[in-house]
Amino acid sequence: MPSKKLFGVPLDRQSLGEMIRFSIVGVLVTAIHYAVYWLLQLVIDVNISWTAGYIAGFVFNYYMSAYFIFRSKANVKNGAGFGVAHIVNYLLQMVLLNVFLKMGLSTTMAPVGVYAVSIPVNYILVRFVFKHS
Repeated sequence: MPSKKLFGVPLDRQSLGEMIRFSIVGVLVTAIHYAVYWLLQLVIDVNISWTAGYIAGFVFNYYMSAYFIFRSKANVKNGAGFGVAHIVNYLLQMVLLNVFLKMGLSTTMAPVGVYAVSIPVNYILVRFVFKHS
């Protein structure tokens, strides 16, 4: 009998623990990102604000992903993979942010849609990096 999967990830005990830890770290990183974005978008362009918020959470996110989520060691290989995964994630987020803004969502609410789409995609990409490096 095939195992059940969520977002392509097996639903075994280890994977569920990773998803829970990913969620905890994700909430913290998202809060950092959103706080920086929200404060800066009041005075500068939203795209620059979004980028600054993204950068603010990146280093914290990498170390927490390596040590806490995937119980791995930070190294050049997974660091490079993490960086590539986050370039993809950043580009996806920038496109989504601008699409949601063009659709008429406010600068306060557009990130909600961005996070709803990009967080599951990011989990799959980052999990692949740490499980295959």
